[in-house]
Amino acid sequence: MMMGVKVPLRLDDSITRQKVRRGTVRRILPYAKNYRGLLGLLLLVTALDAGITVANPLVLAMVVDRGIVPRRLGVLIALSLLIAGLALVDAAANYLQAWSAARIGQGLVLNLRAQVFSHVQQQPLAFFTRSQTGSLVSRLNGDVIGAQQAVTSLLSQTLSVILTLSLVLAAMFALSWQITLAALVVIPFFVVPTKMVGRRVQRLARELMGLDAELGTMMNERFNVAGAMLAKIYGRPEEETDLFTAKAGRVRDIAVMANVYGRILPVIVGLLAALVTALIYGLGGSFVIDGSLGIGSLVALALLITRLYGPINALTNVQVNFLTALVSFDRVFEVLDLKPLIADASGAMPLPVSGNGNGLAPPVEFERVCFRYPAASEISLASLESIALPMRESTDNEWVLRDVSFVAPAGKLTALVGPSGAGKTTITHLVPRLYDPGAGAVRIGGQDIRDVTLQSLRSTVGVVPQDAHLFHDTIRANLLYARPGATEAELREACEAAMIWDLLCSLPDGLDTVAGDRGYRFSGGEKQRLALARLLLKAPPVVVLDEATAHLDSESEVTIQQALKTALSGRTSLVIAHRLSTIREADQILVIDAGVVTERGTHDELLAADGLYAELYRTQFAGGPARSAGENDMKPARVAPGTRSPGH
Repeated sequence: MMMGVKVPLRLDDSITRQKVRRGTVRRILPYAKNYRGLLGLLLLVTALDAGITVANPLVLAMVVDRGIVPRRLGVLIALSLLIAGLALVDAAANYLQAWSAARIGQGLVLNLRAQVFSHVQQQPLAFFTRSQTGSLVSRLNGDVIGAQQAVTSLLSQTLSVILTLSLVLAAMFALSWQITLAALVVIPFFVVPTKMVGRRVQRLARELMGLDAELGTMMNERFNVAGAMLAKIYGRPEEETDLFTAKAGRVRDIAVMANVYGRILPVIVGLLAALVTALIYGLGGSFVIDGSLGIGSLVALALLITRLYGPINALTNVQVNFLTALVSFDRVFEVLDLKPLIADASGAMPLPVSGNGNGLAPPVEFERVCFRYPAASEISLASLESIALPMRESTDNEWVLRDVSFVAPAGKLTALVGPSGAGKTTITHLVPRLYDPGAGAVRIGGQDIRDVTLQSLRSTVGVVPQDAHLFHDTIRANLLYARPGATEAELREACEAAMIWDLLCSLPDGLDTVAGDRGYRFSGGEKQRLALARLLLKAPPVVVLDEATAHLDSESEVTIQQALKTALSGRTSLVIAHRLSTIREADQILVIDAGVVTERGTHDELLAADGLYAELYRTQFAGGPARSAGENDMKPARVAPGTRSPGH
């Protein structure tokens, strides 16, 4: 192992000393209300098990005092049968206890996971650009499991411990109050170590969860095609392995510490129980000799004392487990407390498919739109250090868009061109409301999109991003994601229009071919055409193409232009032009530079104006290097350094 890679075994105080927030326990209770019937059964069989636990030593005392000592065979047989019957009932109670606890626990896991998954999906796009995927997955898996254990095992364990402890003490006092008091003298010795160990275990639990999240993040980033390719090209396998081993070694060391601390209390309890048992036989034996205590009662007391310190040990573990479980619940609630920036407004109405009343797709209007990317505090990430990446707070001059106004006419093609970082992609993000403008309004069909339901907006607007994403599923499933009820004929029609059908037919499994991780089994152009097919299958009235033909070769570009022309006919379209050849026939071209619309018009009008568009066009087609309008070396974006979000 490299000497330079060493993760010190030191708890991160910023994480481990973080206290569980107030109200966490109160927020747990509603989850248990959904399982009242099963909880009632769980509590009933737990109480029955506790009663049998105490009854057995008392019956054994009767076996000795009323059966064996007086030599009464009938009583001995009857009591033996009673012990056997109690064992059968206890076995049934234990089975029902395990079954009901599992039903409650797995139901809770389902509810929590579904709630967290749904809530995370509602977060703004900025949340995912600043979040660590592995940490989010850790919250959804490990922390949810820890929370489930809190509600099930702790509920049954706590009730069982309290009932057993109460019944054991009552039985012991009934048999001999002197011996019982002597046994209780040592109980205060449990208080101090329990409190100290409980706090330490809570800190270790929080640290261990954070370390597991770090490992999950590292594996998630390396165990996909893009990450694996980057590691193979630029990475150093030995150093990667050493770093992972160091992190995993720290997890091991923390887990060992947690296990050691978890075993301290049982060791102390076992030692005290052994000492008290010796005390009982010594003191109780003297009582038997002088005739003040029966032999059976002495045997019962010796058995009951093991049932006394067992619950006390469990009670101390309940406290430790409860504190650990609170950490899990607290981490889950941290995610659920994130406030979505983009949500349906009160009284939001569905957006009509035709916004202009003429049967055409609705127009898209930007009215004096200003926009800057949200800061960490605005997307509630500041409190989630284990999930969020560092995010610099924005200042007033970091506006990506400044007073942008234009109308994309209904059923027409509007193209966006300009240098990289000018704000083109940001404009396309505002149309489907991935973000909300800081000032001004975006309207579709004359309606502010903040006043319509998100479901209707997303049904109206279709988007093909610059980097088309495919799930690790079949091509059929990826296409049906846009329109689950589509028929085979509709799937074929969309694929033919996107010029991808012939390729799919050549594959052994056709539409049932698995795309691979993020679609890496297909080339960039093939993925783009599949994304176009997905868009065509959805058939939205408003279409946004963010350099959707950027990855197509020249031959594919020519063939797909006609398909796009047909597909976009009658639809309101916003297209970011990677190659200016693709938008010569656009009804309107907007030139975006430094977050401002600097030019607008048709292709011929903008060439005649001899501005930035003409310069970009000449660079591509008048003998200059063949570079796209979206590349940095085409023309530097005239924006002050640090005043826009990278890549937008």
